[in-house]
Parts: sequence; C-alpha cells; structure tokens
Amino acid sequence: MALPLPLILRFMTKTAPRAPPYEHRPRLQPWASYTLIVNVSLNALDWSSFLARPRLPSPPLSVLDSLYRKPMLITGAGGSIGSALSKRATALAPSTLLLLDSSESRLYALQQDWIHAGLPGDIIPILGSVTDRRLLDEVFTAHAPKLVFHAAAFKHVPLLEQQPFAAIANNVFGTLSLVRTAVGHHSRVLLLSTDKAVEPTSIMGATKRISEQIVLSAGGVVLRLGNVLGTRGSVTETFALQIATGKRLTVTDPAARRYFLTVDEAVNLLLIAAAESDTPALLAPELPRPYFITDLAHFMAREFAPDQTPGLDFIGVRPGDKDAERFWSQIETPRPANELGLLSIQSPILTDAEIETRLAALRGAVDTRDLAAALSEIRQFVPDYTPSTVVQSLATHRVVS
Repeated sequence: MALPLPLILRFMTKTAPRAPPYEHRPRLQPWASYTLIVNVSLNALDWSSFLARPRLPSPPLSVLDSLYRKPMLITGAGGSIGSALSKRATALAPSTLLLLDSSESRLYALQQDWIHAGLPGDIIPILGSVTDRRLLDEVFTAHAPKLVFHAAAFKHVPLLEQQPFAAIANNVFGTLSLVRTAVGHHSRVLLLSTDKAVEPTSIMGATKRISEQIVLSAGGVVLRLGNVLGTRGSVTETFALQIATGKRLTVTDPAARRYFLTVDEAVNLLLIAAAESDTPALLAPELPRPYFITDLAHFMAREFAPDQTPGLDFIGVRPGDKDAERFWSQIETPRPANELGLLSIQSPILTDAEIETRLAALRGAVDTRDLAAALSEIRQFVPDYTPSTVVQSLATHRVVS
C-alpha cells in the first residue's frame, strides 16, 4: 500500500516554517509541490491489484539482441513513457542515445537522473521540437540514429479541443517532418499512438490517426496503447491530486471505461514492437477487458486515503471524449495475437501521393487559419472522425487559438 497522500501533506505542512498569523499562505509552503508529491506517490504505487490480470510479456532475448547497440532517438523523452523508455534503452547499450524534448525542465530533470544514476553510454539531450525540420536534419546528419521511438505528441483531449491548430501542427506536421527526415537517413520510425485514434471524436484522436497513416505509408510501425497508469496528465494524476487536497473525485460518467496498462508494460510493448519484421505494421496489445473509471477512483482512494471515503461527482462526458475506446475500427481487422501479446491490425494504408496531396491541402487550411477547411481536410484522412461541438463551434465562429 502506498503511503497515504494526506499523511504526507500533513507532515510537510506541519514541518514547514510558520508564517506570521496575519500573512495569507497556502496549505503548503511554496517548496512543497502537490504535483511533485503526487507523481512520487504514483510511481511507488503497485497497480497489479487493480489490474488483477497477468502481467503483459517482457521482451525476450531475441528482441533485445535485435536492438542491442543500435543508435536510437527518442522523441518526447521527457514524458512519463519517454523517460521510462530512455532509462530502459540504456540497458541495450546503444552506440548513441538521443533524447529529444521540447520541455527544458523535463529534459534537465532527465539529464540529472542519468548523472546521479551513472548510466552508461553516449547519451545526448536535445532541446527542441519535432516540428523543427532543420534541427531534425542536423541531428540525423550528425548522429545517424537507426531506430526512432516517436513519443512526442500533444495528448490532452479537452485542452486540444480549444487549440486545434496546435494539435495539427505538432501531431501531424511534426510527425511528417520526423518521418521525412528519418526516411532520408534510412532510419526506422516507431510511433507511439493511442486507442483514441480509432473512430475519433477529438481533434487529438484525429491528428494521431493521421500521424499513424504518415508512419505506415513510410513503412514504419505504429503501436496503439490504452491509458497508461501513473503518467503525467492522466486521470490517475487528477484523482491523486483530488485525494491529496481533500476534494471529491470527478468522473465523467458511471459507464465510462478504459483499457489500462502500466508504464513498464508500455515500455516492454514498445521494445517488442521495435523488433517487428513485417512492416508496415499497426500493432496493439491484447488486453482482456476495459475497466470502469469508477473502479479506478475507488482503488486509488483506498490506496492513498484508506481512512477516508472520498465522494464521486459525475460531471458528464467532456467534448472530444467517449464512454469507451477500442483498438480497431469497423474498417480494420485484427489478426490473432502473437506469443508476445501483440495484435496485428490490418488497416488501409495511403500511398505517398495521397499523403502528399491531402497534407498539402491541410497545410493550406492551417496557414490561413481556416478551421472549417482544416476539418474538411482531416475528414478526408479520417472519414470516421466526428468533431465535437466545441471544435465545430470554433470553426463556425472562426475564433481559434
């Protein structure tokens, strides 16, 4: 059982220097970050009792051998999955490990982790964005990575519903820049994708579906994952913060459910997918069932506040969200999972010419800030995309951030 969050917070509050009685101050001193405490607690939490299923397979020796000493680039390296992957990748002794992230603070924190852990190998941090084609050309020319794990993406559904052009620029054209650069340097790209790309109702899901098509058309590998427990910005972080501050837990709908896996399982699947020989490939884990979000809320309340019973507030499905997700659409066909628990999904793949034509039209709409035209072009890529009322309203009123 994890140390109860309220206990940690009470300790930090009581041991902090006392302010004068007339001075307004928060419950915690400035140096005591709720988010930091929550992330530490989430990392220490054992999710196995919640998942109540066998652990997903680890990469066998044959997979690890195929990746050994290979120069690698990880985009989004400062994120929860990217940072975990980068630490695991050091065990493969890559001749060069390039870690790209647009967040200075996350990249610096990751760099400090390597220094304190004394991790071996040639590890090179790169501060920048996948949308910067000139930077990518410099990186590939100087270091020649042969395997690219593309984990960089904008992923927060409600935020991106209000920022559709940012989602398109980063998720679509950032992926395009990366793939074009990688192909020009004979590198292989593995895209970390999401089940929200399946019959999407959010701009995030739609842009991730386009990024899948870009990677597949270039002969790469796409791995669709469900929700990863304990990651920054996830529902688990939201619940932990609400528990820590004594608030009621907010759930969209009693029927809402998701597929869940751990960070360690996600990293294992990425390594397994990286060794896939039959490309292009669209892969997804074989998971037994989705879980109700309410069950996750109750589990976390028991773990973090065993002496309390936080209430639940049902706030309704947010624009762009769905009650449930799935790993393949009605026009896709899954093949039986292999011995390592990965499904291969047969999905229509666009030609390079189709990709170029449609992206040129989408770029034109983005350059003129015409969201209605951009949505029309996205529907050419993703016919089963259903824009939310929020995005439709932005397109109608042309008020777009």
